[in-house]
Amino acid sequence: MKCPFCNKDEDHVLDSRVVRDGLAVRRRRECSACKKRFTTYEYVERIPLMIVKNDGQRESFDREKLISGIALACTKRPVSMATIEKIVSEIENEIADEYKLEIESKELGERVLIKLIDLDQVAYVRFASVYRRFQNINEFAQAMRNIDEVQRNQLSKQKVK
Repeated sequence: MKCPFCNKDEDHVLDSRVVRDGLAVRRRRECSACKKRFTTYEYVERIPLMIVKNDGQRESFDREKLISGIALACTKRPVSMATIEKIVSEIENEIADEYKLEIESKELGERVLIKLIDLDQVAYVRFASVYRRFQNINEFAQAMRNIDEVQRNQLSKQKVK
């Protein structure tokens, strides 16, 4: 591994940890030449996921774009970045488990909403307002009624068990 500071190929690993629910390995390294420390991550390479936009165009799935969209919805809410990254990892794993190579942006947005509704209702409505392109206050009100409906359905399912 080349040092990002001096470009020498002489380093040793100080620490290795499994991260992202076992999907990656974080390695803390130290350059033997300049003694500076740096971190690397190792991931299993996956087949790239394509997002089918509403207009039919396709683009590569961008994890960071999804994280930033959820983070924006969670602004000033009690939701940590670790929780947001966990949500994105869960969604990525669900899609990978289904062996999908493409997913419609609409389905991806719905998966995010399912995760947010239990996590933070304000973040849910914020994300839904952008994702579903709310045009007026009635659409906001409908989204809030949907929260109540989903919660009632979840309670019903719990009582049946």
